[in-house]
Amino acid sequence: MGIGNVTERRMQPPQVGVSVVILTLAPAPSGSRLWLPLVRRTRQPFLGRWALPGGGLRADRSLEESAYYALVSTTDLHPRYLEQLYTFGDPARSQGGLPMVSIAYWALVGREETDDLSEAENVRWFPVDALPELAFDHRRIIEYALQRLRAHVDQPDVVTTLVGETFTLNQLHGVYEAVAGTSIDLANFRRRMLATGRIEETGERRREGRHRPAAVYRYTPGDPDPVAPYDVVRQRLASLTQSSALSGTSAPSLDLRMREALSPLERA
Repeated sequence: MGIGNVTERRMQPPQVGVSVVILTLAPAPSGSRLWLPLVRRTRQPFLGRWALPGGGLRADRSLEESAYYALVSTTDLHPRYLEQLYTFGDPARSQGGLPMVSIAYWALVGREETDDLSEAENVRWFPVDALPELAFDHRRIIEYALQRLRAHVDQPDVVTTLVGETFTLNQLHGVYEAVAGTSIDLANFRRRMLATGRIEETGERRREGRHRPAAVYRYTPGDPDPVAPYDVVRQRLASLTQSSALSGTSAPSLDLRMREALSPLERA
């Protein structure tokens, strides 16, 4: 193809599709980790590289329906939690090919839904802290999804999607550590969570490994603490994301400001 044809292709309206970051919690020898499925590309660009599940749009499907279809067709997962993340359309993301815009979503699935992280042809699960070389700007999309999850980790529907409606404090601690991507002191975490009044004992006990049965908790109806742990951080992140989208803030600058907003979580 000549240079003129390449230039002409670059001037065409971009293709628009959806990409989905699907996060789940899986046990690991050193503690819980977040995992996600990736699909190996079978065509150019980025032939052979791993990519997020995704697909094109159709006039008879909404954006959410297109995202769900991309999930079902590649992973057979049906997440209960699905939210639009961001739109990515940098002209360089397609490596000189036809420009492509991706409307990204992020989804959460529980452990029982992943069937022990079963894999299919050209579909494989990876821990988020050990990703392979990815196609397009999908690593950046994953980082945005992780930032969004960290900003929502205090919300009961997010936590219960990952760990279940009932949980022990150790299991809850595992969720927060996996989401934060760092160690959190267990004793301080227990005290902080119990002090919020947002969780209550169910009266049941659950055995974890060889340890004696532990008390089982659930989130209390309503929210007795209007400024629960991490709510302020979540609000700051939401404000940063919105303001940066309006002002055109560069990704590195936004990432730095987001890390600054997340610093209270890391010090907690």
